[in-house]
Amino acid sequence: MHLDLETHSSLDDLRGFLAGNADGTVLVPERKRAYAHIGRVLRRFSYWRLERADKGLVRRYLERTTGLSRAQLARLIARYLADGELADRRRGAAKPFRRQYERADILLLAETDELHGTLSGPATLAILKRAWEVFGDERFRRLAGLSNGHLYNLRKSPAYQLRMGRKDSTRPAGVTIAERRPPRPEGQPGYLRIDTVHQGDRDKVKGVYHINVVDEVTQFQFVGSVERISEHYLLPLLEQLLEAFPFRILGFHSDNGSEFVNHQVAALLEKLRIEQFTKSRPRRSNDNALVESKNGTVVRKHLGYGHIPARHARQLDRFNREVLSPYLNYHRPCHFPSEQVDAKGKVRKRYRQRDILTPYEKLKSLPGAAACLKEGIDFAQLDAQAHALSDNEAARQLNEARDELFAAIRSEAANAA
Repeated sequence: MHLDLETHSSLDDLRGFLAGNADGTVLVPERKRAYAHIGRVLRRFSYWRLERADKGLVRRYLERTTGLSRAQLARLIARYLADGELADRRRGAAKPFRRQYERADILLLAETDELHGTLSGPATLAILKRAWEVFGDERFRRLAGLSNGHLYNLRKSPAYQLRMGRKDSTRPAGVTIAERRPPRPEGQPGYLRIDTVHQGDRDKVKGVYHINVVDEVTQFQFVGSVERISEHYLLPLLEQLLEAFPFRILGFHSDNGSEFVNHQVAALLEKLRIEQFTKSRPRRSNDNALVESKNGTVVRKHLGYGHIPARHARQLDRFNREVLSPYLNYHRPCHFPSEQVDAKGKVRKRYRQRDILTPYEKLKSLPGAAACLKEGIDFAQLDAQAHALSDNEAARQLNEARDELFAAIRSEAANAA
């Protein structure tokens, strides 16, 4: 074995050896020979003079040829660099305990696991015990008394791992799109929450999808509808919804659905110069609670739960854009919480009558609100839109337009039947 290893005289030889021995066969398992091998390799390559990357290459080579762990090898290299040699320090009373289970026992356990498909610990112990007590196989004499806890220790041993073949755990692919945290608007408008609402299936046919976007601070809200939430349909509508807000958009927050957490949406936000793209954290149901509550109190209330075929998406989108969204932003009052710190120092939210405002009123009440508006938009224009209809007139117009829309949908469905 040593003669084969002595032929590795350059760093390229080490790279070739590692590439050709991916299974990690240990060539120098015995301690004294392994120490001598480590010393020879460190001297041969003048380890202390190598660059960091080359030192890592030598370490991987020594790990592969000796079977020592990374931590063990690091300690031995440090000892060699300090003392100039490696010697077995186990003398006299420092001799190691006698092993109860030899390498042959570990390999026999691995063989048994391979035959039976690595059963649970108790089931494997029963097989080992039966092999000795029922079938009289002398090789299982020691393993018949193995404990459940030590069984798993043996399964972690290098000899077992080499016999069974090393198995790397699955590494989840990290999704780097969007930062996993709630937005922090600090009382400033422009931090949007977004979610989808599906208008049901019928006979395995998908219904229309609604896209609901709400500003966290002002509760300004715009709703749109699409046939499907594929890139072809969703991106143009999403851009229209973001452009509809009268103030600059600073942040965009969604749950972890792939319809929003993808490279196409990220590119759109970059194009619109929206810097913060965040997504909800796992097991934190409040991260996107605002828009989810609006799904029920607004979208479901006004558009219902029944199935609406996807072909009506354009009609619904026109209704949402021209009637529903203006009503929501200029005529529908919302509760806005005020925060108070109680005697125990806990922040509590209070919903007071004087804090009930329309989203537009809330926007105007914010300090420096005019500076938040998009270029070319001022409060004179927005006031004209807000005061064009009274709240009751806007609600009446909404109801009439919705009744007309659903009557047309029902009529078309009746004609098709």
